[in-house]
Amino acid sequence: MNAYAAMKQYQTVNVNAQISEADPHRLIQMLMEGGLRRIAEAKGAMEYGNLALKGELVGKAVAIIGGLRDGLNREQGGEIAENLDNLYAFMQQRLSAANLQNDPAILDEVAGLLREVKIGWDGIRHAA
Repeated sequence: MNAYAAMKQYQTVNVNAQISEADPHRLIQMLMEGGLRRIAEAKGAMEYGNLALKGELVGKAVAIIGGLRDGLNREQGGEIAENLDNLYAFMQQRLSAANLQNDPAILDEVAGLLREVKIGWDGIRHAA
């Protein structure tokens, strides 16, 4: 096993352990952190001209935001859940546009929106 494969295996085991021990609030935080990380990595790939990697990372960010959308409880969340669903849909559209247009500014826009949602989500834990 080469060093890269060993590192990926370690990361998989480490992430799986974190997921199995996390409560639902922390799982959402982890999704948001993962989305922000993939957007930042996609921006780096874009800036270095690695279009294949950029596309893969943007796709992962879109999927993560899709996971956030799927996790919304529309019955209990009411208008807030509906607004978040609309915001997440907008983020997914903008990520697709960033990928097609190769525009890092759009990635920054989406990262800023996701960061704002994450700040609010993180604040829920501290308020409880």
